[in-house]
Amino acid sequence: MVRPIIKVLDVNPRTRDHARMSKWKQHIVLDVESDGPCPGLYNMISFGLVCVGDPAQSFLGEVAPVIDNPGMAAAREVSGVSFETQQTYRAAELVMADAKAWLGDIAGAGKRPIFWSDNPAFDWQFWNWHCHKFLGDNPAGFSARRIGDFDAGRRGEPLNTSAWKKRRETSHTHNPVDDARGNAEALRWILQQMGEKFD
Repeated sequence: MVRPIIKVLDVNPRTRDHARMSKWKQHIVLDVESDGPCPGLYNMISFGLVCVGDPAQSFLGEVAPVIDNPGMAAAREVSGVSFETQQTYRAAELVMADAKAWLGDIAGAGKRPIFWSDNPAFDWQFWNWHCHKFLGDNPAGFSARRIGDFDAGRRGEPLNTSAWKKRRETSHTHNPVDDARGNAEALRWILQQMGEKFD
């Protein structure tokens, strides 16, 4: 007699919801403050990392200067951090090592963090440079995603890359954790419009 194969389905909605949220735990929003337009010539002042799956989970990295130069005064004015204040921050190699450990805890063992940003052409270059300079590699790999382009594609409006910013809940203060958290909140809203569930 041939017995039928019975496939057991997970019908517990709480388990399904946990799985949905967990897959977004490795998705991280990055924001960077600097004293100029590119790494190697200018300093990254600070960076914020916020988990898309749980925006309450965040990391603030305040990095001592790598370049012995205060950079551009206008950029310093945006961040509100003087060169003298930045010189009191922890050494870059220590901060980057802590950030890598935090990412490992948040994303989970063996999972590559996937980075998002308002403008990865700016934020990612500083993060990537510091990773390779002080860690030897980048735990997030070789790519990042731009939130505005993702939302523009969702809308079918390829030139409308700023509408999503209205969905931020946390104020944009140029504290990199605040800015990353606001962007993560907006990204979650976009994903929810596409049917994703977090709660």
